[in-house]
Amino acid sequence: MDSVSSTTESATDSGDGVSPSPAAPPGHRPNGRFGTGTPSSPAEAAEGSPSRSRRSLDWRIRFLLLALVWGLSFLFVKVSGEAFAPLQVALGRVALGALALLMVLAVKRDALPRRPVLWLHLAAAGFLLNALPFTLFAYSEERITSALAGICNATTPLFTLLVAISALPNERPNRNRLAGMAIGFLGVLVVFGVWNGADVGDPVGAGLALTAALSMGAGWVYVRRFLTDSGHSSVSLSAAQLTAGAVELGLVTPFLTSLPRQFPLAQSLSLLTLGTVGTGVAFLIQYGLVRDAGATVASMVTYLVPIISTVAGVLVLGEMLNWHQPVGAVVILAGAALSQRPVSSQ
Repeated sequence: MDSVSSTTESATDSGDGVSPSPAAPPGHRPNGRFGTGTPSSPAEAAEGSPSRSRRSLDWRIRFLLLALVWGLSFLFVKVSGEAFAPLQVALGRVALGALALLMVLAVKRDALPRRPVLWLHLAAAGFLLNALPFTLFAYSEERITSALAGICNATTPLFTLLVAISALPNERPNRNRLAGMAIGFLGVLVVFGVWNGADVGDPVGAGLALTAALSMGAGWVYVRRFLTDSGHSSVSLSAAQLTAGAVELGLVTPFLTSLPRQFPLAQSLSLLTLGTVGTGVAFLIQYGLVRDAGATVASMVTYLVPIISTVAGVLVLGEMLNWHQPVGAVVILAGAALSQRPVSSQ
């Protein structure tokens, strides 16, 4: 997943991923303080309320759909990269996602933020959560499989918690958090196969994917610190953040890449789907999940993302996996789950 953008109410794919998308980053509880389940605003508490029983079937279907969209995003990045430069893949992804959300804003008759200071914060968030990690993932998938990129993305909640403990004065380490981070990062070593000298095909590519996850972790902490309770809707903030990220990438991409000579159908459709569905529509699905099923339930979609990205990479792209990569992914997700258990449960 990708976790991609921020929301006021849920303090949140990935895409990848998010998130990667304008939704909760993979593994992060989008309900206030990191790992506490405490809403950070009244609006967030309203969105995070449990769903009514009449909606139970609907949110379960949307839950699986969101996991599918985020999990397939890594495949779409891989396919898009066959015809477009990594910066172009990132720019197309962010720009198309922004366009989709701006259209939603127009239909809802909502407005973008106007305060310059808020736009500066949105630009910083857009860089950390969109422009930089999406570019790094695109570069990484030139060197490693889409399945391994999806597994590396699963470390985002661990990095989020690590940065939060380091940067936010109200975040304190406890046994669950420390043990979860230790287990999670042990899983990274298992994924890398350190006993075989980093048996991941290309350590640089895997390092780029982990750096992307670190960037998103720092981005979610930045959102928590500066964009919570801004007074704007989630759609408005997310559209603005993606727009800022698109402008940032748009300023550098023409100078660092040349225009593609061809626009192959498969690769072009892959990029179109990655931007509009994997980045734009995914936010709307996740937004509804937070509202109808609660933020904690919505955040659990992250545990399906690396499974789907791995299955898609193997079955669709014919990628090969070493045995320790899926094993390490399970260890990472177990550590992420433990690190986010409420303090009261200890």
